[in-house]
Amino acid sequence: MAVAAHKEDRADKSAAKDETKKAPAPQFNKDEDLHAYREMLLIRRFEEKAGQMYGMGLIGGFCHLYIGQEAVVVGMQMATQDGDQVITGYRDHGHMLVCGMDPKGVMAELTGRRGGYSKGKGGSMHMFSKEKDFYGGHGIVGAQVSLGTGIAFANYYREDGKVCLTYFGEGAANQGQVYESFNMAALWKLPVVYIVENNRYAMGTAVHRATAQPDFSKRGVSFNIPGEQVDGMDVRAVREAGSRAIEFARSGQGPYILEMMTYRYRGHSMSDPAKYRNKDEVARMREERDPIEQVRRRLLEQHKLSEDELKKIDGKVREAVNEAAEFATHDPEPDPSELWTDVLLEARPQV
Repeated sequence: MAVAAHKEDRADKSAAKDETKKAPAPQFNKDEDLHAYREMLLIRRFEEKAGQMYGMGLIGGFCHLYIGQEAVVVGMQMATQDGDQVITGYRDHGHMLVCGMDPKGVMAELTGRRGGYSKGKGGSMHMFSKEKDFYGGHGIVGAQVSLGTGIAFANYYREDGKVCLTYFGEGAANQGQVYESFNMAALWKLPVVYIVENNRYAMGTAVHRATAQPDFSKRGVSFNIPGEQVDGMDVRAVREAGSRAIEFARSGQGPYILEMMTYRYRGHSMSDPAKYRNKDEVARMREERDPIEQVRRRLLEQHKLSEDELKKIDGKVREAVNEAAEFATHDPEPDPSELWTDVLLEARPQV
């Protein structure tokens, strides 16, 4: 028992080391860094406000925050073209915002209001926007992988040149339907990029305790799907890898896997105290690897922006988030009759 405990302790310390140090990332110009900074800051401030509102009892049900992982979705979206689709799991607010969905509508859905993207009936994990090519957050672990593969099949069938970005976590990567999807996507060379957001702890279990192959970029080897690990805390590295993967899929070569080595600062959900990791680990990641702070330093040191200019950007972002919260707390709740809508889809045969 003592030997086993020692091995587990040693494994824990090894897993806590920074796994994301890779080759130097390509440089961004001033406009690219400013865009990335604004987008990531919007996600961060929105999630901080959502956490506050959850604590006040204004948001019910589950609520999974994206704080710390902002560079993944922002970098990937910077690599897309108009019309490319996004689908993800339940840690989804950041994906919605970067797709261009209105913060007011997202926050209203979190609070169960009529003006929410799912009319207040979906909550944190289930909202969609066909207009913004966002095909939902999904509460069933791994379910979105099959759905994203289906969207990619539609693109393939229509020959429309679109690529579906399908996000899931390292915990979901152990689900069986993921590999059925991999097989289908590889067999038909579907235009899909699978993005594994490896935040190291799934629902509370460290990667090394739950998986025999912790390099998730290799999970497609048996299907001949190429993959790579990416520094998911550096938006530049994400954009570069995303551009390669999306071009690969769009050119008809089939699916591609990107494992984003990232880190969430909060627990799995708002009800998770995250006692399975120590505070020093979280503090070190915040201090040394924070994705927003990396861009902020570049804006100050390389692009010569002033502290006042960055404060103004932060002020505008906070203003937009506060407006969203104000709207969400005053928007009326759905009428009870909404219980009977959006239950069935009436499909009519085409003539």
